Amino acid sequence: MIKITGTKLRDLNPLLERFFALSAPKIRELARKWKLERGAPVFTRQGKYTTRGWTEWTQGFLYGCRILQFDATDDEELLDSGRTDTLTFMAPHVTHIGVHDHGFNNLSTYGNLRRLALEGRTGDSIDLVRLYELAIQASGAVQAARWTPLADGGGFIHSFNGPQSLFVDTIRSCRILVLAHALGHVLMGENDTPISLLDRAAAHIRATLTYNFFYGRGRDRYDVRGRVAHEALFNVNNGAYRCPGTQQGYSPFTTWTRGLAWGLLGSAEQLEFFMTNDDYLRQLPDSIKFMKNLREGARATADFYISNSPVDGVPYWDTGAPGLAQMGDYLDRPSEPDNPWEPVDSSAAAIAAQGLLRLGQCLGVKGDGKRYFKAGLAVARTLFSPPYISENPAHQGLLLHSIYHRPNGWDFTPKGKKAPQGEASMWGDYHAMELAVYLQRLIHRKPYLTFYASPSPQSKRYARDYY
Repeated sequence: MIKITGTKLRDLNPLLERFFALSAPKIRELARKWKLERGAPVFTRQGKYTTRGWTEWTQGFLYGCRILQFDATDDEELLDSGRTDTLTFMAPHVTHIGVHDHGFNNLSTYGNLRRLALEGRTGDSIDLVRLYELAIQASGAVQAARWTPLADGGGFIHSFNGPQSLFVDTIRSCRILVLAHALGHVLMGENDTPISLLDRAAAHIRATLTYNFFYGRGRDRYDVRGRVAHEALFNVNNGAYRCPGTQQGYSPFTTWTRGLAWGLLGSAEQLEFFMTNDDYLRQLPDSIKFMKNLREGARATADFYISNSPVDGVPYWDTGAPGLAQMGDYLDRPSEPDNPWEPVDSSAAAIAAQGLLRLGQCLGVKGDGKRYFKAGLAVARTLFSPPYISENPAHQGLLLHSIYHRPNGWDFTPKGKKAPQGEASMWGDYHAMELAVYLQRLIHRKPYLTFYASPSPQSKRYARDYY
């Protein structure tokens, strides 16, 4: 269980300054040396980024890291590079009909550029901002079109596995649907029928909360409150739910911790969005129940994450990974990246830390959210310190001990070791950057970081409680 200490926001400032000093030359070198004809960088092997052509879901993180480095340090060279490569190479991701990850690729790029322009940080023209918004609108509609209807009248954005498959991580792609809706966009269907992107986002969120999240209500023998299934599977002939599944976890009845982290962060961000934008919430049917369920899901996953992580907040890759049985009281001591049984996953921690912090803000850091906010600070303190921060300038990664696909054996295991360790991933680096920018803005009382570029007055008020 995570040990919740007295860490305060200001305590993290030296760690963040060190992180941004280390990240700048690494990001600049990767921007200069990476050849895009190889595909998008995915994870490192022996410190060098390599590809894995499953889908090119990490390309937006490559450019997004440069944009976030500018956000933190005003590095104009990296802003120019990130903007140029976004405008040159990201268009295919806007219209990509075969994936469920539009919120990752296109908000990391077009979304961050739009946000910084609206904050007056970049000097981008009105026409350029409109181009960013057009990309977001199109991406949101394309994502919403990847739709499976359900027997209960709802539906979901199906994963790249096919129309039967609902992934827990797709809840974070709902950001691009609600932002596209806020920008006034709709998906046009047959016979010029307008389809609300807000309705589709809400339906997908409801389906994820219902079928991928568990609440300890006896749904099956492995129904533990707060755990998640990576995948929920449906009969597409009649829209009926069939069973849990997984692609990257150990089993459908254990919890892949990066999927848990996606569920936590995605639900916390949507909670923030609807708490801050009452006019959109009022457009939803049964909005009171929707918010109650969203809050319940976010809290359940946060509680499970806290209870099922080692004391420093970095989890092992799956809570049911078989080698954990050999590790004794592993939850009662710090995480051990160098162990012979099972790898940790720092990328899950980077994602979950932001979810814990955002949930804490939503619930009030001096009230119900205090435990979550303090847990998020504790995880961040671990991640921005050795052995997780990448201090070796020859290593291209920013955040060490990240895992991609343990069942497929894609991750690098050093000679003489029995479990993968010491490597980075593009999503781990990006989410470490995003977490660092989020915290830096709280520390220095800058505009609160949101995907919808609208500061939350209540979040800014809560943040002051932790100085």
